[in-house]
Amino acid sequence: MIQLLYVNEIIQTRFDWGGMVDMLRYLNKRRELMTKISLKRLCAGMFMLASGSLFAQQECDRGCLTNVLNHYMDAVVQNNPAAAPLAVGVRQTENAINFTTGKGVWESVTALGDVQRRYYYPVSGQAAYYGTVVEGDESALVTARIKVEGGQITEGEWYVARADDPGLNGPGMPSQPPANLLNIDYLEQNPPPRRTIRVAERADRDTLIRIVDSYFDALTSHDRSIALVHEGCGRAENGTPAPGGRFLPPVGGGQPDPDARDCLAGLENFNLSMVVARRIPLVDVESQAVLSYAVFIRRPGSTTPRNVFSEWFFIDDEKIRTIYTAMFYPPPTLAVPNWPPYTGNWPLPVEIVPSP
Repeated sequence: MIQLLYVNEIIQTRFDWGGMVDMLRYLNKRRELMTKISLKRLCAGMFMLASGSLFAQQECDRGCLTNVLNHYMDAVVQNNPAAAPLAVGVRQTENAINFTTGKGVWESVTALGDVQRRYYYPVSGQAAYYGTVVEGDESALVTARIKVEGGQITEGEWYVARADDPGLNGPGMPSQPPANLLNIDYLEQNPPPRRTIRVAERADRDTLIRIVDSYFDALTSHDRSIALVHEGCGRAENGTPAPGGRFLPPVGGGQPDPDARDCLAGLENFNLSMVVARRIPLVDVESQAVLSYAVFIRRPGSTTPRNVFSEWFFIDDEKIRTIYTAMFYPPPTLAVPNWPPYTGNWPLPVEIVPSP
C-alpha cells in the first residue's frame, strides 16, 4: 500500500495531468479536423472526376451540334473548307467514294435548297442534314452526316441523289423522269416533319433502334408481320412516293389514299436476299427521327443493281409512320458503303451479278 502511494506520488510529481488532458483534447480535435479535410478532398476529387466524365459526355450537346452543323453546311456552300472546324485527317465520302477536303461536294454545292431538315444525336456527337442542295443549275437531294469530336468534325458522309444518276433499271432515258425517282418538287410539297415531340410521347433511344431494325428484319424475312409500322406507312424514295400509303399523297396532288399500297407492299416477291451493312448512327429522340444506312443485296443471279441508301424513319406511337430516303445504285465493282464495320461492303463477283 505504501509502495502504491509512493508510485502515485511520483507520477503526479512528474506529469501534469491537466496538461495531458488538454493535449488529448487537442489531438482529438485535430484528428476530427483532418478527417473532415480528407472527406472534403475526397468529395472534391469525386466531383472533379464526375464533372470530367459529364463534360466529356456533353462535350457537344444539341446546341453545340446545331452550331457546328450550320457552320459546316455554310462552309460547303461557300466552297470554303477553312470556314468549318475540320479535324486533321477528317474522313469524307460521297456515295461511298472517299474525297479530300476541297473536292467533291466542296466544289459542286452552291446553295441549300428549299427543303432543309437537321437532326441531332448528342450521345454520339453526330448531326445530319436531310434536304435539297443546289449544284449550279441543278438540284440534288442529300443526306449529309457529320461526327463531332473535341469540337472538330472528324467524319463527313454524303449520300447524293442527282437527276442524271442511274436507277433500279439502269441509266435514265432522254425526256423521261429521273431513273432514280428523284422528285424535288414532290419533296418540297411533302417534306419530312419538323417537330419536337412531347417528352411523355417519346420512345427512348433503344426502343427507336429496335423499331427500325424490325423493318429491316421484315424485308430480309419477307414477312411484314415482323415490322413495327403503322398500317399504310408511307415511303418517299429520292422524293417520290414508293409507295406513299395513307400518309403521303400521290404524285400530282390530292389526298392520300387510305387503301394505297404502303411501305411494305409486295414484300413477298421483293428482289432481296438480305439487308446488310446496317448502321444507325443518329437517333434524334426529340423529333423521334432515326437515320439508318444499309445495302440491299439482290437474289443470286439477279441483274438488278444493289441499292445503297440512307433512310430517315419518323416514328409515332412506337411505330414507323413515314420513311424518307436519299439513295444511289452503285456499279458492281464499287465497295459500299465504305464505312465501318465494313461488313457487306465488297464488290459482287461478276458471276453473281452479270452485266446486263
